[in-house]
Amino acid sequence: MKPLQTWDQTQAGAIALIATDMDGTLTHRSKYTSTLLHTLEELAKANLPVLIVTGRSGGWVEAVAHYMPVVGAIAENGGLFFHQPDTPPDLLVPITHLNDHRLRLAEMFGLLQERFPHLQEASDNRFRLTDWTFDVHGLSDEDLSWMSDRCQSEGWGFTYSTVQCHIKLPQQEKAAALRCVLDTHFPHLMPEHVVTVGDSPNDESLFNGEFFPYSVGVANVGHYGDRLTHYPRFITPHAEVEGFAELAEYLLKSRKNFMEGEVGDRSAAVAKP
Repeated sequence: MKPLQTWDQTQAGAIALIATDMDGTLTHRSKYTSTLLHTLEELAKANLPVLIVTGRSGGWVEAVAHYMPVVGAIAENGGLFFHQPDTPPDLLVPITHLNDHRLRLAEMFGLLQERFPHLQEASDNRFRLTDWTFDVHGLSDEDLSWMSDRCQSEGWGFTYSTVQCHIKLPQQEKAAALRCVLDTHFPHLMPEHVVTVGDSPNDESLFNGEFFPYSVGVANVGHYGDRLTHYPRFITPHAEVEGFAELAEYLLKSRKNFMEGEVGDRSAAVAKP
């Protein structure tokens, strides 16, 4: 992971969409702050759109997508995409019968409870459609590894963030969902025009350079340095929303320099005899 300031400004200036995680990336100690709102407003003024990519529930994310200055939000680690007010979200994973799917998720959770009887479903689990969640606090690395292996043995995927553990479909991940959304809603953008941002293991697919060449981790991603296969290409000096604000400032500065350079190049070309 290279320092953010080493990112070539020509490359950074060409970024046309920020796809970012939310908890631990846009928050400060699990809260929204004035820093976040100011940063999102500045990005919106500069026509540099932000798309949320979070593990949070669809019921919670619908409000975020419609009330914050963003162009949409992917929820449930790639299960749903909210983009138009008063319209159903796009279902991004192959689920035919949602009720049956939820029953199967509950059965998998019950299997985990056989070894960890203290596990309780998360408070927002009832507002979910495509995955099943429970609190990550108090679980060791060994516990999480065992849960991942157990879920995989039953044909499920498993991931976790700073907030929750998720039982999900194996193909349900943030990068796959983001690629689908880009193809459908932003077909004019190439991967090199997108920067992905995150802080924890459930953001790992967004750090895969085969999919997205430019990724940034806020400083607290360093807590998971020994648990990731894919690492963000760049890292911010500060953690959480302060790190996101640093990234936004760098992108806006790079874009300004990029635009001024293009104008200068055109002026020089016109001036040639």
